[in-house]
Amino acid sequence: MTLDLRMLRRRAEQGRLDLRAANFRVLEERDAVASADARIADLEEALSVLQGVAAAVQTQVHGRISAIVTKCLSAIFEDPYSFEIIFEQKRGKTEARLVFRRNGNEVDPLAGSGLGVVDVAAFALRLANLMLSRPPRRRLLVLDEPWKHLSAGHRPAMRLLIEELAKEMGVQFVIVTHSDEFRMGKVVEFEGE
Repeated sequence: MTLDLRMLRRRAEQGRLDLRAANFRVLEERDAVASADARIADLEEALSVLQGVAAAVQTQVHGRISAIVTKCLSAIFEDPYSFEIIFEQKRGKTEARLVFRRNGNEVDPLAGSGLGVVDVAAFALRLANLMLSRPPRRRLLVLDEPWKHLSAGHRPAMRLLIEELAKEMGVQFVIVTHSDEFRMGKVVEFEGE
């Protein structure tokens, strides 16, 4: 009987030791959870700050890009389009959708506006990219048949716009074209087959 009593005491003592160890592990895990919760709160705050900065940068860049593109479109077309970049959150990432607007309505750039408008907008986007580059690049755009879909009636306005942009923005344009309307500045002709 004394042997059973000793065995029970040992078991009880071992149970107390196991309970203390378990209580200690519980305290450690609670501290780890509290530390993880604090880290999550810090990361969420950092993410919020970064999202705010990203939104501010997007707004600023959008304003500068859309101003250049809209200016080019307005200089060429009588009933001008405006240009917008719509930022959308998809699959945890920000995506940009390029939009033409006329009279407040969204116009599909390929289906609803004609390829001449797309040519002018593509040129203006290249120009905006050059002007916003950091570090600044040499202000030179080399263009190969950039307005091949622009109707003949709009080409004189495009020529005037190019001359104006060259002076205003200090950009040198090298244009490869078969259109006589875009013969300006120093002209180099190549004989081809």
